[in-house]
Amino acid sequence: MLKHELVEQIAAKLESNSKQDISKAVDIILEAIDSALVDGRKIEIRGFGVFSTRTLKGKTVKNPKNGKIIDIPERRTTHFTMSKSIKERLMMTDSE
Repeated sequence: MLKHELVEQIAAKLESNSKQDISKAVDIILEAIDSALVDGRKIEIRGFGVFSTRTLKGKTVKNPKNGKIIDIPERRTTHFTMSKSIKERLMMTDSE
């Protein structure tokens, strides 16, 4: 789903013509999530899931094409854990 599709879906549910205001609200929410993740905080949205960051260790690997040794530095990545209710609904659709 793209951002404009999300905005349209929200506007339809709210029966609102103000897609600009909804788009601004979505931007504000995404910026808040972004800044919290950059600060190393987790975001818990009950009934949806938890966004958090994880630190991946640096490692040394060998390029199989040329045999050069490459150092990959430590890095942070985003992790999402879905809520139990979403997980259950996904499992139901998989079994059908």
